[in-house]
Amino acid sequence: MTKTPTTPKKSNFQPSWAFIAAAGMGSRMRPLTDGRPKPMVEVCGHPILTHIFDHLKAGGIHDIVLNTHYKHSVIEDWLHSGAVDNALSVTAIYEPDLLDTGGGVQSAATRLGRLDEAFVMVNGDAFWVNAPSGSTNQSTLQALCDQWDDTTMDILLLLQPVASMALTGGSGDYAMTQNGGNKEPRPVRLSSKDGDLMFAGVRIVHPRVFEGRSIGKYSFLELMDAAEKKGRLAAHIHKGDWHHLSTPQDVKNVSAALGADWRVGAAHSAPKSSPIPSPQAQKIRVI
Repeated sequence: MTKTPTTPKKSNFQPSWAFIAAAGMGSRMRPLTDGRPKPMVEVCGHPILTHIFDHLKAGGIHDIVLNTHYKHSVIEDWLHSGAVDNALSVTAIYEPDLLDTGGGVQSAATRLGRLDEAFVMVNGDAFWVNAPSGSTNQSTLQALCDQWDDTTMDILLLLQPVASMALTGGSGDYAMTQNGGNKEPRPVRLSSKDGDLMFAGVRIVHPRVFEGRSIGKYSFLELMDAAEKKGRLAAHIHKGDWHHLSTPQDVKNVSAALGADWRVGAAHSAPKSSPIPSPQAQKIRVI
């Protein structure tokens, strides 16, 4: 049974950039992915990437990096179409050979020289709704950042209670338990998938997790397991909704429940003052 962590002291962490893993094949989402990558599948009338960008901007993150592979030109054309908010700077890195989630983010961070500070990493199919207005955790990303502790964590996961996932269902790949010498409960991955929490594809990562690794194809799950063994994997339990978009039916269910034109910004606006100023002009780079 999950042990609920006490409310941690808020940190002053404000990530300067985010990485979106957008290179996957999206095989289980076919036929919606026959002509486009999964992050470009529309939910509530907008590509999943639009919703992720909205969340990042609202969290004060304007510098976004993503990797591409399958149907990469669809993402590249969309980035240049004018659909991206002018406040955002986006770098798309094409992977001719898939490096998977771990190799992809390590390659991007190394190539761009971003190995000094923690950042936000989001799966390209992650779709979440912030907690209701008035909640102490109204902004999911802000709640995650508030919990980040660089001295005791290498990775901080966003976990979703499986019981709350009525629209899409989910599998309990994690549970919270007392782990090692940490005062707060920590996440433990369960190969049996009978836990009460599911990884939501959003996390804060410190680049030290790449130390000693050569860039190549490997899953980010390996880094999560390594951090868990060291007692440096932590988790924030989401107070809002997160939907596991795995099949076309999942997309249909979520779109029907939220409405045809739902977007993050309609309910949650960006903070009035952000530690990171918005760029004066949009910058789109494809490399």
